[in-house]
Amino acid sequence: MEKSVFDQFEWINESKATFENDKLIIEAPAESDFFNNNGSVSETGISPESLTNAPFYYKEVTGDFVLRAQVSHGFKDTYDSSTLMIMQDFQVWAKACFEKTDFDTHAVVSVVTNQTSDDANGCNIDGDTVWLQVTRVGNSFAFHYSLDGVKFAMMRFFTLPVDETIKVGLEAQAPTGQGGGRIFQNFSLVNKTVKNIRFGE
Repeated sequence: MEKSVFDQFEWINESKATFENDKLIIEAPAESDFFNNNGSVSETGISPESLTNAPFYYKEVTGDFVLRAQVSHGFKDTYDSSTLMIMQDFQVWAKACFEKTDFDTHAVVSVVTNQTSDDANGCNIDGDTVWLQVTRVGNSFAFHYSLDGVKFAMMRFFTLPVDETIKVGLEAQAPTGQGGGRIFQNFSLVNKTVKNIRFGE
């Protein structure tokens, strides 16, 4: 993966980004996340805090697109994730995560935020690596995942009130833990309109 691919990228919450061979490694600081809690807490377990402090490495993209990357990390602490993210602003955004869940699984997880955030655990994944994809058609979006980078399955379909141009990129989070490297490989971001957004192609 060429470093030049990211020439036009900018930071929200700048962090350390290292290129090693075909990998981009973004350091997730301790206790970093994007989540807009609606105020609910649980008596036991871990309730997500309202945070907007995770590193987001993005570029502005106008119109329809397909964003794709192979992601991995060390799965040390609850909610650790390598993440693909889209953002209108701090109140309207969404992310597709490969996360260590509070059920102690490795899972594809989605969060869609329109003022407040929801949280939806998808399929559990055997292993430490998965492909994630974000597709936009108009104000509709789809999240997909793949084990081989060829055949993708849908994990989420949704709409958001966004402008023609939004922020699109990579997020590294460690909401409850001490942080660490989040690995991104085989990155691609292409302006195109897919024929079937549910299939992502």
